[in-house]
Amino acid sequence: MAEAVKKTRPEFRNIGIGQLAHYRLPLAGKVSILHRVSGILLFLLLPFSLYLFEQSLTSEISFDTLKSFASNIIVKLVVLVIAWAFSFHFFAGLRFLLLDTHTAVSKEGSRNTATIVLVLSTLLTIAIALKLFGAF
Repeated sequence: MAEAVKKTRPEFRNIGIGQLAHYRLPLAGKVSILHRVSGILLFLLLPFSLYLFEQSLTSEISFDTLKSFASNIIVKLVVLVIAWAFSFHFFAGLRFLLLDTHTAVSKEGSRNTATIVLVLSTLLTIAIALKLFGAF
């Protein structure tokens, strides 16, 4: 009778580079990978962020120079990437802290918190983009 009740266990295999395009990762896995990507972006763009911060505080003349520099579309896009990376990394970090307290560790709870992270970071990035490009 024990053999009839016994379920077949799923077989997990290592995936190769060629299989990445066809592999379906759950939303929580995608958020985890994007959390790492946003952390790397924040680290790599830290010198640029510090330069902008330093230019904004040095003097009135450097601030005026920064304003003209920041009016360039490329600079605005880089600032928008930094804003997305920060907001996503922040919300995903809060999600991982919540998971560390063993809250929402079920499959449904994990999917819900991953969705919340994506929605909040996207909304905040859109609001920042509207401000950067002069909508308000």
